Amino acid sequence: MYIIVVGAGKVGYYLSRNLLEEGHEVLLIEKDAKKVERMTEELGSVIVLGDAAEATTLNNAGAARADVIIAVTGEDEDNLVVCQIAKQKFRVGRSVARVSNPRNEKVFRLLGIDVIVSQTSYIMNLIEQSIPDQSFVHLLNLRYADLAIVEARIDHDSVVAHQSIGEIKLPVDCVIAAIGRGAHVTIPTGATELLPGDDVIAVTRSDQEDELRRLLCTVC
Repeated sequence: MYIIVVGAGKVGYYLSRNLLEEGHEVLLIEKDAKKVERMTEELGSVIVLGDAAEATTLNNAGAARADVIIAVTGEDEDNLVVCQIAKQKFRVGRSVARVSNPRNEKVFRLLGIDVIVSQTSYIMNLIEQSIPDQSFVHLLNLRYADLAIVEARIDHDSVVAHQSIGEIKLPVDCVIAAIGRGAHVTIPTGATELLPGDDVIAVTRSDQEDELRRLLCTVC
Protein backbone atom coordinates (compact mmCIF):
# COMPACT_ATOMS: atom_id res chain seq x y z
CA MET A 1 0.00 0.00 0.00
CA TYR A 2 0.97 3.61 -0.49
CA ILE A 3 0.61 5.43 2.85
CA ILE A 4 1.08 9.14 3.49
CA VAL A 5 2.00 10.05 7.06
CA VAL A 6 1.71 13.67 8.15
CA GLY A 7 3.71 14.90 11.13
CA ALA A 8 7.29 13.85 11.89
CA GLY A 9 7.10 13.86 15.67
CA LYS A 10 7.90 10.69 17.58
CA VAL A 11 4.61 9.05 16.56
CA GLY A 12 5.01 9.87 12.88
CA TYR A 13 8.67 8.91 12.83
CA TYR A 14 8.29 5.48 14.44
CA LEU A 15 5.09 4.78 12.54
CA SER A 16 6.80 5.51 9.23
CA ARG A 17 9.76 3.31 10.14
CA ASN A 18 7.51 0.40 11.09
CA LEU A 19 5.43 0.74 7.93
CA LEU A 20 8.57 0.74 5.81
CA GLU A 21 9.82 -2.40 7.58
CA GLU A 22 6.51 -4.08 6.74
CA GLY A 23 7.10 -3.37 3.05
CA HIS A 24 4.73 -0.45 2.48
CA GLU A 25 5.50 2.55 0.33
CA VAL A 26 5.57 5.50 2.72
CA LEU A 27 5.91 9.26 2.40
CA LEU A 28 6.32 11.33 5.57
CA ILE A 29 5.37 15.02 5.29
CA GLU A 30 6.64 17.56 7.81
CA LYS A 31 6.46 21.37 7.74
CA ASP A 32 9.35 21.95 10.17
CA ALA A 33 12.47 22.33 8.01
CA LYS A 34 14.83 21.49 10.87
CA LYS A 35 13.08 18.17 11.53
CA VAL A 36 13.16 17.30 7.85
CA GLU A 37 16.87 18.10 7.60
CA ARG A 38 17.64 16.01 10.69
CA MET A 39 15.59 12.98 9.63
CA THR A 40 16.63 13.01 5.96
CA GLU A 41 19.97 11.48 6.97
CA GLU A 42 18.13 8.35 8.10
CA LEU A 43 14.96 8.31 6.03
CA GLY A 44 16.23 9.84 2.80
CA SER A 45 13.54 10.68 0.26
CA VAL A 46 10.85 9.12 2.48
CA ILE A 47 10.50 12.46 4.32
CA VAL A 48 9.65 15.70 2.50
CA LEU A 49 9.13 19.31 3.57
CA GLY A 50 5.64 20.70 3.17
CA ASP A 51 2.37 21.73 4.76
CA ALA A 52 -0.04 18.85 4.19
CA ALA A 53 -2.98 21.10 5.10
CA GLU A 54 -2.47 22.62 1.64
CA ALA A 55 -3.88 20.75 -1.35
CA THR A 56 -0.80 21.52 -3.45
CA THR A 57 1.42 19.64 -1.02
CA LEU A 58 -0.82 16.58 -1.05
CA ASN A 59 -1.04 16.73 -4.83
CA ASN A 60 2.77 16.78 -5.10
CA ALA A 61 2.87 13.85 -2.66
CA GLY A 62 0.71 11.78 -5.00
CA ALA A 63 -2.31 11.69 -2.73
CA ALA A 64 -4.52 10.69 -5.66
CA ARG A 65 -2.95 7.23 -5.60
CA ALA A 66 -2.59 6.90 -1.82
CA ASP A 67 -4.44 4.11 -0.05
CA VAL A 68 -4.25 5.65 3.42
CA ILE A 69 -3.62 9.09 4.90
CA ILE A 70 -2.44 9.20 8.54
CA ALA A 71 -2.34 12.62 10.22
CA VAL A 72 -0.46 12.56 13.52
CA THR A 73 0.65 16.14 14.06
CA GLY A 74 0.22 17.66 17.51
CA GLU A 75 -2.60 19.91 16.29
CA ASP A 76 -6.11 18.46 16.05
CA GLU A 77 -7.21 21.14 13.58
CA ASP A 78 -4.35 20.34 11.20
CA ASN A 79 -5.06 16.62 11.38
CA LEU A 80 -8.72 17.17 10.56
CA VAL A 81 -8.01 19.48 7.63
CA VAL A 82 -5.40 17.10 6.19
CA CYS A 83 -7.77 14.13 6.31
CA GLN A 84 -10.68 16.11 4.88
CA ILE A 85 -8.66 17.38 1.91
CA ALA A 86 -7.23 13.91 1.28
CA LYS A 87 -10.65 12.25 1.29
CA GLN A 88 -12.72 14.91 -0.47
CA LYS A 89 -10.28 16.24 -3.07
CA PHE A 90 -8.06 13.22 -3.69
CA ARG A 91 -10.48 10.41 -2.80
CA VAL A 92 -8.04 8.69 -0.46
CA GLY A 93 -9.79 5.53 0.69
CA ARG A 94 -8.86 5.51 4.38
CA SER A 95 -8.13 8.32 6.81
CA VAL A 96 -6.57 8.06 10.26
CA ALA A 97 -6.29 11.06 12.56
CA ARG A 98 -4.66 11.61 15.92
CA VAL A 99 -6.79 13.55 18.40
CA SER A 100 -5.18 15.24 21.40
CA ASN A 101 -8.36 16.73 22.87
CA PRO A 102 -11.01 14.04 23.54
CA ARG A 103 -13.72 16.66 23.10
CA ASN A 104 -12.88 16.74 19.38
CA GLU A 105 -13.53 13.03 18.83
CA LYS A 106 -17.24 13.47 18.11
CA VAL A 107 -16.54 16.23 15.58
CA PHE A 108 -13.97 14.06 13.80
CA ARG A 109 -16.48 11.21 13.58
CA LEU A 110 -19.24 13.47 12.26
CA LEU A 111 -16.89 14.83 9.59
CA GLY A 112 -16.09 11.37 8.28
CA ILE A 113 -12.67 10.49 9.67
CA ASP A 114 -12.42 6.70 9.41
CA VAL A 115 -10.14 5.98 12.38
CA ILE A 116 -9.66 8.31 15.34
CA VAL A 117 -6.70 7.71 17.63
CA SER A 118 -7.06 9.42 21.00
CA GLN A 119 -4.12 8.98 23.33
CA THR A 120 -6.14 10.34 26.23
CA SER A 121 -8.99 7.87 25.73
CA TYR A 122 -6.52 5.03 25.26
CA ILE A 123 -4.70 5.87 28.48
CA MET A 124 -8.00 6.10 30.36
CA ASN A 125 -8.95 2.64 29.08
CA LEU A 126 -5.62 1.28 30.27
CA ILE A 127 -6.20 2.82 33.69
CA GLU A 128 -9.67 1.25 33.85
CA GLN A 129 -8.27 -2.16 32.95
CA SER A 130 -5.52 -1.88 35.57
CA ILE A 131 -8.00 -1.38 38.43
CA PRO A 132 -8.53 -4.83 40.00
CA ASP A 133 -12.24 -4.43 40.75
CA GLN A 134 -13.09 -2.83 37.42
CA SER A 135 -15.47 -5.42 35.95
CA PHE A 136 -16.82 -3.38 33.02
CA VAL A 137 -14.46 -1.65 30.58
CA HIS A 138 -15.21 0.52 27.56
CA LEU A 139 -12.84 -0.68 24.83
CA LEU A 140 -13.65 1.15 21.62
CA ASN A 141 -16.07 3.50 19.87
CA LEU A 142 -17.22 2.55 16.38
CA ARG A 143 -17.77 5.32 13.91
CA TYR A 144 -20.93 3.91 12.41
CA ALA A 145 -24.28 3.96 14.24
CA ASP A 146 -22.67 5.28 17.42
CA LEU A 147 -21.77 1.81 18.65
CA ALA A 148 -19.29 0.82 21.34
CA ILE A 149 -17.37 -2.36 22.12
CA VAL A 150 -17.21 -3.19 25.82
CA GLU A 151 -15.76 -5.95 27.98
CA ALA A 152 -17.36 -7.29 31.15
CA ARG A 153 -16.08 -9.83 33.67
CA ILE A 154 -18.74 -12.21 35.03
CA ASP A 155 -18.28 -12.58 38.80
CA HIS A 156 -19.22 -15.72 40.72
CA ASP A 157 -22.17 -13.92 42.33
CA SER A 158 -23.35 -12.12 39.19
CA VAL A 159 -27.08 -12.38 38.51
CA VAL A 160 -26.35 -13.63 34.98
CA ALA A 161 -23.84 -16.31 36.02
CA HIS A 162 -24.95 -19.78 34.88
CA GLN A 163 -27.63 -18.32 32.61
CA SER A 164 -27.67 -18.95 28.87
CA ILE A 165 -27.42 -15.91 26.62
CA GLY A 166 -30.89 -16.67 25.32
CA GLU A 167 -32.26 -16.33 28.86
CA ILE A 168 -30.67 -12.94 29.49
CA LYS A 169 -32.76 -9.89 28.62
CA LEU A 170 -30.08 -7.86 26.88
CA PRO A 171 -30.75 -4.24 25.91
CA VAL A 172 -32.14 -3.70 22.43
CA ASP A 173 -29.38 -3.53 19.78
CA CYS A 174 -26.89 -5.23 22.10
CA VAL A 175 -25.05 -8.37 20.99
CA ILE A 176 -22.61 -10.57 22.91
CA ALA A 177 -19.98 -11.11 20.24
CA ALA A 178 -17.37 -13.25 22.02
CA ILE A 179 -16.57 -14.92 25.32
CA GLY A 180 -13.08 -15.35 26.72
CA ARG A 181 -12.85 -18.39 28.96
CA GLY A 182 -9.38 -19.19 30.19
CA ALA A 183 -7.08 -19.36 27.17
CA HIS A 184 -9.95 -19.83 24.72
CA VAL A 185 -12.22 -17.39 22.93
CA THR A 186 -15.55 -18.62 21.57
CA ILE A 187 -18.33 -17.10 19.46
CA PRO A 188 -21.44 -17.75 21.55
CA THR A 189 -24.93 -18.86 20.58
CA GLY A 190 -28.19 -18.37 22.43
CA ALA A 191 -27.54 -21.64 24.26
CA THR A 192 -24.09 -20.60 25.51
CA GLU A 193 -24.01 -20.37 29.31
CA LEU A 194 -22.15 -17.56 31.03
CA LEU A 195 -19.82 -18.84 33.72
CA PRO A 196 -18.04 -17.05 36.57
CA GLY A 197 -14.71 -15.70 35.32
CA ASP A 198 -15.90 -15.32 31.72
CA ASP A 199 -14.78 -12.18 29.90
CA VAL A 200 -17.68 -11.06 27.76
CA ILE A 201 -17.12 -8.87 24.69
CA ALA A 202 -20.30 -7.08 23.63
CA VAL A 203 -21.32 -4.58 20.98
CA THR A 204 -23.91 -2.08 22.16
CA ARG A 205 -25.25 1.35 21.40
CA SER A 206 -23.25 3.93 23.32
CA ASP A 207 -26.34 5.18 25.13
CA GLN A 208 -27.02 1.65 26.43
CA GLU A 209 -23.64 1.04 28.07
CA ASP A 210 -24.94 1.87 31.54
CA GLU A 211 -27.91 -0.47 31.16
CA LEU A 212 -25.61 -3.29 30.00
CA ARG A 213 -23.22 -2.58 32.87
CA ARG A 214 -26.03 -2.89 35.40
CA LEU A 215 -27.21 -6.15 33.84
CA LEU A 216 -23.85 -7.92 33.65
CA CYS A 217 -22.23 -6.55 36.79
CA THR A 218 -25.08 -6.65 39.29
CA VAL A 219 -24.52 -9.24 42.00
CA CYS A 220 -27.13 -11.47 43.60
